[in-house]
Amino acid sequence: MNGLRDRVVLEVDGKLMTGRDVVVAALLGAEEFGFATAPLVALGCDMMRHCNLDTCPVGIATQNPDLRRRFAGDPEYVVNLMRFIAREAREIMAGLGFRSLAEMVGRTEVLVQRPTEHWKARKLDLTALLYRPEGLRSLPSPSPGPGKGQERSFVFFDREKLLFLCRPALEEGRPVRAVLPVANTDRAVGTMLGSEVTRRYGAQGLPAETIRLHLVGAAGQSFGAFLPPGITLILEGEANDYLGKGLSGGKIVVYPPATSRFAAEENVIIGNVALYGATGGEAYIRGLAGERFAVRNSGAKAVVEGVGDHGCEYMTGGRVVVLGPTGRNFAAGMSGGIAYVLDEEGDFPRRLNPELVELERLADPREIEELRAMIRRHLAYTGSEVARRVLADWERAVACFVKVMPKDYKRALAMLAAAGGEEGLMAAFEVNKRDRLRVSGN
Repeated sequence: MNGLRDRVVLEVDGKLMTGRDVVVAALLGAEEFGFATAPLVALGCDMMRHCNLDTCPVGIATQNPDLRRRFAGDPEYVVNLMRFIAREAREIMAGLGFRSLAEMVGRTEVLVQRPTEHWKARKLDLTALLYRPEGLRSLPSPSPGPGKGQERSFVFFDREKLLFLCRPALEEGRPVRAVLPVANTDRAVGTMLGSEVTRRYGAQGLPAETIRLHLVGAAGQSFGAFLPPGITLILEGEANDYLGKGLSGGKIVVYPPATSRFAAEENVIIGNVALYGATGGEAYIRGLAGERFAVRNSGAKAVVEGVGDHGCEYMTGGRVVVLGPTGRNFAAGMSGGIAYVLDEEGDFPRRLNPELVELERLADPREIEELRAMIRRHLAYTGSEVARRVLADWERAVACFVKVMPKDYKRALAMLAAAGGEEGLMAAFEVNKRDRLRVSGN
């Protein structure tokens, strides 16, 4: 009706379990589908809901080696689940007369509200949800790349630009440097390129900064997702949600255009849920991030100049430096990794979720130097005025930093040190296990 529908892609998630769920969501207008609970159960999750306690009895959400050995899942289990869901969806589609999922999108005329006598449900009126304006044609897919039929713009950007441009690096390992424009319709920029690097060179990727791409503009969702070692993406502009999702060794730098007149540290430059599930790599963000920054980060290092609510939520590893304000509920469910927050106003404790973490002041000279080195790199990559100010008055600034330390992680590090490293710790776990079995008589 307003011409916006052909410029977006709608994704739905939330307890999708069956093929019927997929079909109903598509009929209501969804084009992409997110699954979480069902695949976890297929891998062996028994829904104990202890994910944040490091006591997962089936070895999925835990850092405890003794518990992780109980994990009995296999990727094939998830593949089988998705095949069953796809089969059920195809059977329902055939019954409705649709030949493809794309044909079903937005076809609300085949949906009817089920009658019920439930005292609350019978008061629901879904007429507005199922309304379809007369003469409205089938909902179009987002604008495709030139000459690519129904392929989406992010496929075009990577396949037709980045893969071609980076052939010298992919085929011969030679350095590649380039400056390119980017728009917010370009989603998951760098992901297909990263996949090709991993396919050719494995998890170790390429040497650092073999591929260095400078992009100018506003990037769409999932910029730099799953980026492996050897790729550096520099974004002069701004980015949408899920920047660096699954970052696995690459490097992402974001800063405002040189012509901007606003103070970067006072303005949001990237969206929500950045570095979701990152396992490695680095990110330097000159400006503020949205909510849930570094959620489930397990290995990436990041410097940012402020975050929204729920920062470092469920974080299990890595290092995060926040050179500015944070929202509420910081470190909720954080069981690993370390965060350093510049608390110049002294009010950060009010926004912390203290259930699993505790606050400390920096005292170890090696740790202080590591923090200083991260801020220096932030300055070198982004030209940050905040980093420049902090480094210029380092003795005063370092006293304002607060270290957010997970209690269990601190205890694990102490055990690791006492046992003489990781191998010693594993041996200690084995001895402890045998002692418990001997006492129980098993």
